Amino acid sequence: MLTDRELQFMLALQRVPNLGDTSAKKLLHHVGSAEGIFNEKKATLLKIDGIGGFRLKALDNKQWLDDAEAELHFIKDNNIDVAYFKDKKYPDRLKHCLDGPILFFQVGNIDLVGKKIISIVGTRKVTSYGVHFCEKLIEELAPLNPIIVSGFAYGVDITAHKAAIANNLQTIGCFAHGLNQVYPKVHKKYMAQVEANGGFISEFWSTDAFDRANFLKRNRIIAGMSEATIVIESAGKGGSLVTADIANSYSREVFAVPGRAFDSQSEGCNALIKSNQAHLCTGAEDLIYHLGWQVEDKKPQQTSLFVELNTEEKVVFNYLKGKDKELLDSIAIECQIPTYKAATVLLNMELKGVVRPLPGKLFQLV
Repeated sequence: MLTDRELQFMLALQRVPNLGDTSAKKLLHHVGSAEGIFNEKKATLLKIDGIGGFRLKALDNKQWLDDAEAELHFIKDNNIDVAYFKDKKYPDRLKHCLDGPILFFQVGNIDLVGKKIISIVGTRKVTSYGVHFCEKLIEELAPLNPIIVSGFAYGVDITAHKAAIANNLQTIGCFAHGLNQVYPKVHKKYMAQVEANGGFISEFWSTDAFDRANFLKRNRIIAGMSEATIVIESAGKGGSLVTADIANSYSREVFAVPGRAFDSQSEGCNALIKSNQAHLCTGAEDLIYHLGWQVEDKKPQQTSLFVELNTEEKVVFNYLKGKDKELLDSIAIECQIPTYKAATVLLNMELKGVVRPLPGKLFQLV
């Protein structure tokens, strides 16, 4: 945990123009502390690979420390929690993003440790179909207790937050401005509920003016902290597609909800699926399958014996009997079913409550 003095220097480091999070982390790795960076000789810092004089020139400006002191007072006066990229409370997946923020600020009742985290994004001009799909998806995922992350904007974002609250799930709104602002203002009425069921995070200061250019930085946090990003309706261009692109660059899973070929609000999603930049998402089972999540067993152990199975499902069932778990490829080979078809057979058996998927494309009988 950072002391107030080190936090002030960390804030100042965050404020230095042209430095960026990637270079700041490199300096912290070599020097050991933010205060040490400001006190170190420039000649020593210039020896660090990738750190040039252009980036270091602004370190001499004492204004950053003065600004940081004022922001530190704001943080203290408003009981804002600070997540440092080396803290345990900092999202694990975001730690592995080179350009993840060295600090971000949060309010509410956020608990990320050991939790499943997914982001849901989409158009601000969501259709009734998009609203229904989003609400149904979150309702189906509720037994798995995921955290729902979004941007608190109009349309899909606020629909996802409200659906998470309705299903007693933790939800986090990621801001593109300081925590002392609300955008859009009409959503202020939802803030108390979100804070009670999760909260808000932002890397921006209380003095940062609202700027649409901040959305790109915000989107990398949404994508980086999540195990998967789901796009529910998007036009051919927009912030949701940028978030999906960032998620792909981080090697995260991306899902897109398909729509009719000529619907403008489905153009982006259809393009993601068509170009293999996203898995097709028709419901919670698609996420559960591709992410290897394990659904809690709600049925008696013998229920699977009374489920009606087709011929191929019976072959797979008989093969798995007496086995702990088996790889998809092994199941396909031993049951003499093409792999692509075996995956469909297993998914149908999962929906019937006969098998459960495990990480690593493993399957076992319920």
